Amino acid sequence: MKRIYTDGACRGNPGPGGWAWASGNDHYASGAEAHTTNQRMEVMAVIEALRSTPDEDIEIVSDSTYVVKCFNDKWHAGWLRRGWKNSQGQPVANRDLWEQLIELVLNGGRSVRFTWVKGHSGDKGNDFVDVLATAAADSQYGQRSG
Repeated sequence: MKRIYTDGACRGNPGPGGWAWASGNDHYASGAEAHTTNQRMEVMAVIEALRSTPDEDIEIVSDSTYVVKCFNDKWHAGWLRRGWKNSQGQPVANRDLWEQLIELVLNGGRSVRFTWVKGHSGDKGNDFVDVLATAAADSQYGQRSG
């Protein structure tokens, strides 16, 4: 199972944002959006990571409880059962991105596991994607290895 770290960043919320994923220091990508939120960038990072490795079993490691709990606590199942309403009966935020991510995770023909890691705690993979996502948010340019 391939381990991929993901992260999102935003300067202001909403504001200029960036996302990043990395599998080691030599296989990574990042991107930017001019007007977004931190949570959108967290979800986008995972979407881009999964799209970049379509045929492999993946462990996503993220400091975003928003992303990790969606799958580990089965939030997505409730959203679908309630017609894209959250537990308070409100429309699910970022539905456009969640629809893409849920499709990639549940119907991608591979195993995808989610692991939470504390941000800014010295985890080298998490620190690396944080630097990439922050740089993308600040510069509004992405990077790609290889």
